[in-house]
Amino acid sequence: MDTWQRAMGLLLLPAMKSLYRLQADGIENLPTEGGYVLASNHLSNFDPWVLAYPLWPRRRLRSMAKAELFNPLLAPLLRASGAFPVRRGGSDRDAYRTAIEVVHSGEVLLVFPEGGRRGKGRWKGKRRRRQQVQSGAARIALSAGRPLVPAALTGTDRLTRLGPMRVSFGCPVATSGLEGRSRHEAAVVLTERLMTAIRELEAGLRES
Repeated sequence: MDTWQRAMGLLLLPAMKSLYRLQADGIENLPTEGGYVLASNHLSNFDPWVLAYPLWPRRRLRSMAKAELFNPLLAPLLRASGAFPVRRGGSDRDAYRTAIEVVHSGEVLLVFPEGGRRGKGRWKGKRRRRQQVQSGAARIALSAGRPLVPAALTGTDRLTRLGPMRVSFGCPVATSGLEGRSRHEAAVVLTERLMTAIRELEAGLRES
């Protein structure tokens, strides 16, 4: 973790602890050595910070951000935060290779399988559009040969209400039974297991 991230972590720590009463469960499930893919539900742009704090300051959290954000003003800030660009709406092989390199290098890569934030694209007078789950997190974990860890969070979509924030980490998703399957099929099965784990973590947060 670089100096900038340490400084930002210290600056925001009082707000995270006092205003938002951040609480993290399941930290013991996180691998202590080597890189891995961390996959979570996605509620707001503040999610990466909430997921990063339980790892701070020992581990650095890397993430993808849509390429449109990497303008001259935001690019230095995003890169300093550990983000790298990805082109949405199609296959971005450069971003995919970068993601695998990040995990191979021993860092933690954050991926949101649901793509965009929940609640975006609400139609007037209709239900929210369901997010299409993507298999990128599973494909990166399989290609890198590293664990895929599920997570869930609540409260980040209510920042102005100063409600409590909670995050829960699960055990790495099992990869048993994937031997002999094609890469595509293995990624699909692993993604199904991942989303089941994320939904179970979410349910646990709602009940507690």
